[in-house]
Amino acid sequence: MNIFRLPQRIPRTHPLATLSRSFTLTARQSKNLPPRPKPPPDAEIEESFLKGSGPGGQKINKTNSAVQLKHVPTGIVVKSQATRSRSQNRKHARELLAQKVDDLLHGEQSRSTIVGQVKKKKAASAAKKSRRKYRKLDEEREAAGEEGPEHSPRESEGSSQVQGETTIVEPKHPQENNKRP
Repeated sequence: MNIFRLPQRIPRTHPLATLSRSFTLTARQSKNLPPRPKPPPDAEIEESFLKGSGPGGQKINKTNSAVQLKHVPTGIVVKSQATRSRSQNRKHARELLAQKVDDLLHGEQSRSTIVGQVKKKKAASAAKKSRRKYRKLDEEREAAGEEGPEHSPRESEGSSQVQGETTIVEPKHPQENNKRP
């Protein structure tokens, strides 16, 4: 009988079980965004339930699941029909109303404005990086002495027509290849 035999499976409660697992922690970049705005108090809100419309079937058209909120002090009206559930629509409408009131009260310092600026900055950075990449590729192509027309990355996606200085790119459709003369 071997007394040094280890069990086949180490139970999670066993002290050695934590030694065999490894965790990787990464530092999360803190985004200096203001907190999400709190909805105004219920005393300042007029709430009404409306019949929905649009996609969602007959159930949407028959039930009062759409929510309309009016913020009495500012006169802002918000309607939500995101789901078929009245309670989820109420929650969504309150979030929208809080955001609209925050925009009105804080203007340029509101959360949605700051988030929009951050997204715009990221998009500009990505576009700049892309331009830098393709400019470098064009310079390498010229240095290698390749002859031929200059192609932008978007021109290879479809056929192009040149009109004066403007290039119009027409995307290829999968069904174009199936057309018969």
